[in-house]
Amino acid sequence: MADTPTDPSGKPEGESPSLIERAARRFDFGSFIARPDPLPADVAAKAAASGKARRIVRNDNAAKPAGEPEPAAAPPASAAPQPRRRASDFAPAPADPTPVAAAPVEPVPEVVEEPVVFSGTRHPIDRDRLAEHGLIVPEGAVTALLEEFRIVKRQVLPQAAELRRKKAGPAAQRVLISSPHPGEGKTYCALNLALSIAAEKESEVLLVDADFAKPSVLSMLGLPGGRGLMDALMDETLDVADCVLGTDVPGLWVLPAGEDTNTDSEYLSSSRTKRVLDRLTQGAPQRIVIFDSPPALAASPAAELAKHVGQAIVIVRADRTGQGALDDAIKLLDGCPNVQLLLNGAQFSPSGRRFGSYYGYKD
Repeated sequence: MADTPTDPSGKPEGESPSLIERAARRFDFGSFIARPDPLPADVAAKAAASGKARRIVRNDNAAKPAGEPEPAAAPPASAAPQPRRRASDFAPAPADPTPVAAAPVEPVPEVVEEPVVFSGTRHPIDRDRLAEHGLIVPEGAVTALLEEFRIVKRQVLPQAAELRRKKAGPAAQRVLISSPHPGEGKTYCALNLALSIAAEKESEVLLVDADFAKPSVLSMLGLPGGRGLMDALMDETLDVADCVLGTDVPGLWVLPAGEDTNTDSEYLSSSRTKRVLDRLTQGAPQRIVIFDSPPALAASPAAELAKHVGQAIVIVRADRTGQGALDDAIKLLDGCPNVQLLLNGAQFSPSGRRFGSYYGYKD
């Protein structure tokens, strides 16, 4: 039988090569197969002398020498039995249970501010003038008025302590006293509250005359005039602590209103106000600052100061303060988160209680 003609690929003529064969011709897959590097000349000479040269340099594409036995074919990889893999074989390796010791964290040193200690000259309080205006007289007899403001301060001091626990900052130690209109008793109540807090054994009080247009705190206490809060706001070189006046009442300090100006509200709304007010309580958590501000509906400084205090007390004059005026005043002071009302000038007690009479009682 005649042999069937074949093409270079070994297939009979007329039979189309497969896709793999055509790709092999086109891309020359053999070029991707690494060839062994030739041996150095001296190594090759020694190998040839020992008769091992053919085995060292031969590869699969070389012709097998005549007479050499055919090497045994390696069994296919699939013939070896493969163990069944379990789900646990794919689980990540367990973490090392041994805890790693964390590097010690250096504590951040707390910045301790130097306490501001008032050292102004102590001036005597005119006690006769206090009695003349119906105010609490230090070292005087226990009266109904004294007992009433003891109750008021028992509401103010715990609230200040609660604000400090809530991290309210220096504002926790500030109390604003205002009223809707003039003549409703705001200065009267501010003075009595300050004198009552000054009697505390572990507290001191700074009374600030913040009624810049009509200051009256100094005259009612019988104190001399001097530089005050507005001067410290206007002059950046002036330390407000140097403007504080001392009194002969232990625990009572007074800051005058200072220079009268037509731009008091603009100075109070500046960024310097916070720095000046913070200075008044710096390093002194036991100090309460009371502001006797202008009436809320008569002047704008009250609304500006309300943004810097933790408590605002609106004085309501019995049978005089109208509901509408009271509502408007509270809205103007809404910069303070805690606004309270204090009834002043009432001639009766809804509960029938009368304060101070016990101390004059004789069996």
